[in-house]
Amino acid sequence: MNTNASLSRRLNTLDATMIGLGSMIGAGVFAAFVPAAQAAGAWLLIGLVIAAVIAWCNAAASAQLAAVHPVAGGTYAYGRKQLGPWWGYFAGWSFLVGKTASCAAMALVFATYVAPASWEKPVAIAAVVIMTIVNLLGVTRTALATKIIVVFVLVVLVGVLVAAVSSGSTATHPLVISGDVSLYGVLQSAGVLFFAFAGYARIATLGEEVRNPQRSIPRAIMTALAITATLYLAVGVVMLAVLGADGLAKSHAPIADVVNIAGWGWASGIVSVTAGVASLGALLALMAGIGRTTFAMSRNYDLPRWLGEVHPKFAVPYRAELVLAAVVIGILLVVDLRGAIAFSSFGVLLYYFVANLSAFSQPVTERRVPRAVNVLGAIGCLTLVATVPFVGVAAGILVLILGVPVRLISHRQSRALSDHGA
Repeated sequence: MNTNASLSRRLNTLDATMIGLGSMIGAGVFAAFVPAAQAAGAWLLIGLVIAAVIAWCNAAASAQLAAVHPVAGGTYAYGRKQLGPWWGYFAGWSFLVGKTASCAAMALVFATYVAPASWEKPVAIAAVVIMTIVNLLGVTRTALATKIIVVFVLVVLVGVLVAAVSSGSTATHPLVISGDVSLYGVLQSAGVLFFAFAGYARIATLGEEVRNPQRSIPRAIMTALAITATLYLAVGVVMLAVLGADGLAKSHAPIADVVNIAGWGWASGIVSVTAGVASLGALLALMAGIGRTTFAMSRNYDLPRWLGEVHPKFAVPYRAELVLAAVVIGILLVVDLRGAIAFSSFGVLLYYFVANLSAFSQPVTERRVPRAVNVLGAIGCLTLVATVPFVGVAAGILVLILGVPVRLISHRQSRALSDHGA
């Protein structure tokens, strides 16, 4: 078994940036603004700014850590190095279980846009199988597929913005942030929109497959986040200007509604296809990141050792990818989309909380931002946890508790096998 192998450095800065964009510019931009408007009305723009600031703090922490620890696993590896094995384990475990739920959610969102209602689950399962095959063919194939998807989605979204502005439909509802809204409503909108930002962690999880990682990973993380934040702000402003806060809150397909009002009704079908393709891109990047985190955890005996075997030809953790696909397909058979998103949000916020603590512990010689940024990021993560539905928090806590015996058993069994020469 080739469980001691390293992954190959085959990605450049552009590849890593596109994988980050593919993770963030997924279903969120097509779906997150509606529940954000329901929670905060036009004040969702303030929620978007809050989400972007917290995301930037988290990204700065990840970039600072990745420059010093350019290895697979992201915050799992950083937490182990900076805080201790259990901190790293809980970050990695939270990432795995939370993002596995996200995979199921993305597959379902894809199927919702492109398949009839009675075919949604079979189509979602087929999407998981196809994306698994792409990932198994090697990280360069994953990067190429992600580039194609990201370029297509960006072209369509920019086209929607141009259509809305050129038609004059953005003057329908003068953009005024006013009206009664609670602080909780604004924070709730921030929590929803943060979910759409969270994909930049995937870049850090590919730390052993990026060339010149000390420079490339931080640059890719911050570039992908800056592009995504700018795009989301532009989309949010246009949707509010065209539909109004009430219209956005009631919309089932807000971007399609924008092109209809702009007189481009013929393009609404393209928008639906784009939403499906964006979900596929997010699913592809998610599965790649989960596979690498599983590889890193198995290498440290925190998960069964055999999961870390690297394919001799394609240089991917193929057993981790196959197990992930099987688990996601199992979840798809029983998943509730809202519950999956709530559970995923809890796991992601805990993951970034550990990232901020890890970055805070770094010495001055390794720092790129002041410690105050890490403090703000950690507080922001804990604050947004309060916006997660109770069922997501309860399920997250339960799974964290279950993670304790998983690590203890895996560690003991893997060590025993290692001692016997397996």
